[in-house]
Amino acid sequence: MRYALDRVHSRSPPAGTQPLLGAVSRHQKAAMIKSSSAAVSRPFFLLVAAAALWILTLYVRLLALMSVPVAFTGRVSSSLVPDDGSNGSAGDDPCRGRYIYVHDLPPRFNSDILRGCAAANDRWAGMCEDVRNSGLGRPLSGGALTGATGWYATHQFALDAIFHGRLRQYGCLTNDSSAAAAVFVPFYAGFEFARHVWGYDDAARDAASLDLARWLVARPEWRRAGGRDHFLVAGRTGWDFRRDSYPNATWGTNLFLLPALENVTFIVVETATMGWGNDLAVPYPTYFHPRTDSDVLGWQRRIRSSDRWWFMAFVGAARPNDPRSIRSQVMSQCAASPACRQLGCAFGSAQCHSPADIMVLFQSSTFCLQPPGDSASRRSTFDAMVAGCIPVFFQPRSAYLQYRWHLPRDHATYSVFIPVDGVRSGNVTVEAELRKIPPAAIEKMREEVIKLVPRLLYADPRYKLETVKDAFDVTVDGVLERVAETGERQMGSYWR
Repeated sequence: MRYALDRVHSRSPPAGTQPLLGAVSRHQKAAMIKSSSAAVSRPFFLLVAAAALWILTLYVRLLALMSVPVAFTGRVSSSLVPDDGSNGSAGDDPCRGRYIYVHDLPPRFNSDILRGCAAANDRWAGMCEDVRNSGLGRPLSGGALTGATGWYATHQFALDAIFHGRLRQYGCLTNDSSAAAAVFVPFYAGFEFARHVWGYDDAARDAASLDLARWLVARPEWRRAGGRDHFLVAGRTGWDFRRDSYPNATWGTNLFLLPALENVTFIVVETATMGWGNDLAVPYPTYFHPRTDSDVLGWQRRIRSSDRWWFMAFVGAARPNDPRSIRSQVMSQCAASPACRQLGCAFGSAQCHSPADIMVLFQSSTFCLQPPGDSASRRSTFDAMVAGCIPVFFQPRSAYLQYRWHLPRDHATYSVFIPVDGVRSGNVTVEAELRKIPPAAIEKMREEVIKLVPRLLYADPRYKLETVKDAFDVTVDGVLERVAETGERQMGSYWR
């Protein structure tokens, strides 16, 4: 703009006009000068006004940017819809009501636990191998996974590291805790559990949990809401952190029962309180961790066109010492049917520990049987559904009283329920019950399972999905909704 103004003032008269100007009268000269001055002053005024307007606009924009909390990742996601349900406009903050602040915990609560993984080999064999690649484990290829990417031999209890890694990719992180809707506590409670589960007394098992509680309550972020806006991922069952309320008084820690942490939301793979406490269930990690949206969509196309050679399938081991278990009856019925295939997990057998073999079976089966094992839920449920196999449950607690954020409330749309008592007594044959379902209904259920696949996956923490919402995204939505509730309404809000 300065360059344009300089050009206006330095412009010379055209050649040949100077003698003519000298021949005019004094009054004519004055009139011509006045007219020329007016002609120059008008564009000068317009240019100055435009410059002032441009500077004012730039100043307003800088003020708006300075009022937005600084994102931890250096960027703010533009794909999120404002929480008021509107489409949003250029002036709206897409992270309004969605900012998360991450506590910078001392390394003894997370990274030091990973670095010391070798010391836990006698309690978690191969832990170092299982937690590498951001918690995903060893890469997989070949067999049923030929041509597919994003597959790893992921341990079922590796969610602590996977979730933390995914959160680092979250588009609405902030360094300003006062602007955060929720506060994440990156304590690897599940990994810490594994280090002291056997051969230690209760004091040793609870030492890290008590240390964490002392650290948190001394923070200014805690005083704002007494921990009600804090959440933590402990990637095991809720029973593992409620020792004093568990039948085995020597099992696990008391992390969830510490009075100081009674308001914290704990994310687990199986809740011990069925949504009426502070532990809420999310899917177990599966073997599939996509890097891009196309990885997810390509896998869905693949399982939609899979040949389902087996009518039923089961992967697991019997529980001969548990009188409540129906595993033995289910396995006997499967062995007696030419339409059923199973992979045994008896001691010394490697069948059910081969992810490729498991996915081959699930991908080629119509129904996958999910009787309870050591606890009500199973990681196998999610591996099977990721393969497009319809789960068959025998107890409501195996899924229907869990995973409300991730699975439909109408469980008949994606699964089959056969009451456990009939199978235990021998009055019910699983295959006969499944044969009653019309083929059209089976196809509809399988399609619903395939549609659910993205919500059951945890994407590779080192990458970022663009439009597909994975299990992490669904969990964050649920946590933000829960912490927004008042203290009186939080209890049981998981089920509303």
